[in-house]
Amino acid sequence: MKRPKAEGGKATTRSGETRDQATKKPLPDAPRKKKTPSLPPSSAEDNEPERLNKVLARSGVASRRAVDEMIRKGQVKLNGEVVTELGTKVNPAEDRVTVAGKRVALVPRSHQVKVYFLLNKPAGVLTTVKDDRDRKTVMDLVAGASESRIYPVGRLDYDAEGALLLTNDGELAATLMSPRKALPKVYRVKVKGEPAEDKLDILRRGIRLEDGPTKPCQIDVISKARVNTWLEVVLTEGKNRQLKRMFWRIRHPVLKIHRIAFAGLELGRLPPGQYRELTRAELEKLKRAVA
Repeated sequence: MKRPKAEGGKATTRSGETRDQATKKPLPDAPRKKKTPSLPPSSAEDNEPERLNKVLARSGVASRRAVDEMIRKGQVKLNGEVVTELGTKVNPAEDRVTVAGKRVALVPRSHQVKVYFLLNKPAGVLTTVKDDRDRKTVMDLVAGASESRIYPVGRLDYDAEGALLLTNDGELAATLMSPRKALPKVYRVKVKGEPAEDKLDILRRGIRLEDGPTKPCQIDVISKARVNTWLEVVLTEGKNRQLKRMFWRIRHPVLKIHRIAFAGLELGRLPPGQYRELTRAELEKLKRAVA
């Protein structure tokens, strides 16, 4: 069968187009090859060895300092072998770690969602993750706050109350507890009697305790009663039971301790026993303080 001719005598294709029209028609786009999705920038770091205490802190086991103590006690195993060196490094993507006989799900750098909570710790609660005598701890007060395992930064005495930070950010927690940072902690302290200014000046300058000298601190009298005095004390260190030992030295025993601010984080009107997440502004302020 002869193909029909278009006007002007030009041969046409089967679709009815002239050859010139067919050759000028744009070719269909070639199918694009699918690009292999690139891994997130931080994923490469997940395979790099890290210090064991840092990985376990990030995985919610405990603070880096507490992990070091677990290693000293022989409670940590790496690939079936007891860890003996504090500086041991692990690969979270490949190594197997157990603590006290239980395997830990190691969290790589890129997978951890960091959370930060401020708790108004009441008196009669322990600042610890777990108590062998089943006493109430701060962890009971923040149960359900996060899917990640969080832990307290620093400590408050059993009978003390006030601002306490809890987080799963092991690196920030270690920095906050470093003596070199000298971050301010503000306390309202009720002491027995009415301490004279010359005695308070002794504490302001610093005294020597059993575990070393205290740093200079700020002490202001808030109010005086017939038998007791309220003071505001600003410390930049955290010796064990420091306030009680300081005021015992000048013969004015501490009757009550309330920490109203920690490293710039203020309780405000947060009720005792309650907690809240840090605001973005508070977190940025905190990170600037330790930078």
